[in-house]
Amino acid sequence: MDSRLMRQKLESRLAEDDRLISYDREKDQLRVESKSTGKGITIGLPGIIAKWHVEKEKAIDEIIYYVQEGLRAMDDAADLKEQVKKIFPVIRSASFPAEAEEGVPFLAEEHTAETKIYYAIDMGKSYRLIDARMMEKEGWSANSIKEMALFNVRSLSTPVKEDQVAGNIFYFLNTNDGYDASRILNKGFLHEMEKRITGTMVLAVPHQDVLIIADIRNDRGYDVIAQMAMSFFANGRVPITALSFLYEDGELEPIFILGKNK
Repeated sequence: MDSRLMRQKLESRLAEDDRLISYDREKDQLRVESKSTGKGITIGLPGIIAKWHVEKEKAIDEIIYYVQEGLRAMDDAADLKEQVKKIFPVIRSASFPAEAEEGVPFLAEEHTAETKIYYAIDMGKSYRLIDARMMEKEGWSANSIKEMALFNVRSLSTPVKEDQVAGNIFYFLNTNDGYDASRILNKGFLHEMEKRITGTMVLAVPHQDVLIIADIRNDRGYDVIAQMAMSFFANGRVPITALSFLYEDGELEPIFILGKNK
């Protein structure tokens, strides 16, 4: 057995469409890489040949197994890394179902008296809520999912449009990416918006595709935000709540506008 024959044997068994196999003649090494990840494994042929003279085909079987499993692990890690980037929190009403139709509980937690936080895998044009069955299959813990989701929502852009009504300023975040309401969990963004507020900071998430931030400077402003929230709530594809929230010291408190204006 020489390097040429060993190389032929290994290449014939390791060749796949998604792999690149190259040979370094100077170092007498075979490199097997995954095209999708760019990662791979280098095999020193002299060591394999020496082992082959003792164990024959068993030596080749062992190195094939080692390479196959190593590349598979790299591909799985890459897939998981891509999947992790697609985990986001989604805001839903407090009355939203706690489990899927099959009775499998969703991963969810309390947010306010009116809202709850669920977690989802983004699938492009739609998303799938994460449930206990998916967590078990992927080996995810609840804490790791929550951390990844909050990290990802902070990476989303936060463009706002400004409007002024009756001496009050209203900011609208409406990118239609499915996570506009979720940006209410971006504490850094809310803190930056708070610096722009000169009156009372009030927020609303009437449906999943809008976040309203209001700078309320007079009593009329409360009436306006209440009417806006109700209108958006009635017309939203995924309604959440028609109530608004006072934002103070980083905390959200649902408010009834009539009580504020008495």
